Amino acid sequence: MSTLKRLMAPALLATCGIALAAGGDLGQAERQPTNWTAIIMFAAFVLFTLFITKWAAKKTRSASDFYTAGGGITGFQNGLAIAGDFMSAASFLGISASVFLNGYDGLIYAIGFLVGWPVITFLMAERLRNLGRFTFADVAAYRFKQAPIRIFSASGTLVVVAFYLIAQMVGAGQLIKLLFGLEYWIAVVLVGTLMMIYVLFGGMTATTWVQIIKAVMLLGGASFMAFAVLAQFSFSPEALFAKAVEVHSKKDAIMGPGTFIKDPVSAISFGMALMFGTAGLPHILMRFFTVPSAKEARKSVFWATTWIAYFYILTFIIGFGAIVLVSTNPEFKDAAGKLLGGNNMAAVHLAKAVGGNVFLGFISAVAFATILAVVAGLTLSGASAVSHDLYATVIKKGQASGASELKVSKITTIALGIIAVVLGIAFEKQNIAFMVSLAFAIAASANFPVLFMSVLWKNCTTRGATIGGFIGLTLALVMTVLSKSVWVDVLGHADALFPYASPAIFSMPAGFLGIWLFSVLDKSDRARIDRAGYEAQQMRSETGIGAAGASAH
Repeated sequence: MSTLKRLMAPALLATCGIALAAGGDLGQAERQPTNWTAIIMFAAFVLFTLFITKWAAKKTRSASDFYTAGGGITGFQNGLAIAGDFMSAASFLGISASVFLNGYDGLIYAIGFLVGWPVITFLMAERLRNLGRFTFADVAAYRFKQAPIRIFSASGTLVVVAFYLIAQMVGAGQLIKLLFGLEYWIAVVLVGTLMMIYVLFGGMTATTWVQIIKAVMLLGGASFMAFAVLAQFSFSPEALFAKAVEVHSKKDAIMGPGTFIKDPVSAISFGMALMFGTAGLPHILMRFFTVPSAKEARKSVFWATTWIAYFYILTFIIGFGAIVLVSTNPEFKDAAGKLLGGNNMAAVHLAKAVGGNVFLGFISAVAFATILAVVAGLTLSGASAVSHDLYATVIKKGQASGASELKVSKITTIALGIIAVVLGIAFEKQNIAFMVSLAFAIAASANFPVLFMSVLWKNCTTRGATIGGFIGLTLALVMTVLSKSVWVDVLGHADALFPYASPAIFSMPAGFLGIWLFSVLDKSDRARIDRAGYEAQQMRSETGIGAAGASAH
């Protein structure tokens, strides 16, 4: 515990130091007075969550405690934590910013993110809990040869985690830059440091409780914002929309399609990525191993879907509220007429417009909590992929001690924190909801096909799952890099080599096709073992018999 205290001390000093140093910088950089209410609430939240981490560190003694909180989270608690994990900076700041810019078209994110949940409810949740222990690779590799499938699963997890982390770090950097007047890179480094402390010492227990607290705060804050906006229009959404059309630069276009995704291929591809990507997100799938039974896993999904659906309705109202109350107010704009802090800060400015500095402080603390909780969950899933899937199972062939596995996990956490900071700085100008959609596209093209086929198709083999999975992963990654969002906006080339907004319509079918083709063509002895193991896998996935023990290899 002395190590934890030593590491907490500089974090607390940094938080207080930011508060003291913020005054002059913010006034000069953003032409705004220092918001001491926001800074105090922000510091209070950081202190509170650090003490949760200190409490959780006492309960984190084994690999099971670190990865899955010992399986002791209830369905209701886990549902809130999943909602907390899913209602990320991309959801709160990114979707509201997209609606603020593009109107009705921004709703495609909310619908896409939400409709993935029935796939998890009816196909995945119970089977995941019955077959897995720590990571989704435990499920995918249940009847297959361990090394190839876990190498693929770890690769897919780390790529998805990297893209998802970018969005959270960008959101955090912009938020702290706006509030404190710090340089963007300093803000990103601060977030990375706090995230590493949460994960290193508190593991899944601390991450879960930070997510639960943040989910309650976010749902409460977003509800107040939405009701405050509607109250100004006598609770008439029609009046709100009419006023938004009147003041928006695109006028009537914001109530119709085509302002965001301009061609059918991109629209279908984007929808596929958001819908099926949910069932391939490693940090979401990992949450199903924190509950004690399959029944609690189903209950988790029910509660998560309820809270997430309600939240996405609120973000739509918040986006249109920002059009009316933020875009028309010069207080929230810089000398060039652009929104202070960028468009991702539309919801934060709306908080001040409807609730003054006190509510701005609360929403700022909530937004930061949102980012920290999701970043901690992502980092934990990435660390578990390296320590559990690669180190313990592939390198040590299942013979690693719990202590050495934990050590590797914590080293990986530090490495992922550094990578997240570097990528967050590189992608500073991107819309964070769009950056997350790229992570969804990769998850839909790589993780989801392998998980789906390995659990539900008898003839799937190790070779088919591994080669098909890598085909989907490689295609999605290459097309993403060659698209406008990376090739033009980040790397600075004149034209994108891949013309569409999302690669999923090409890479996801390629992943499924690769799995099917290479499984059908596989006549090896290993393939016979893989196929023969399906009945035992199906029995356990459907009934849960033997689920308390280690997965069969």
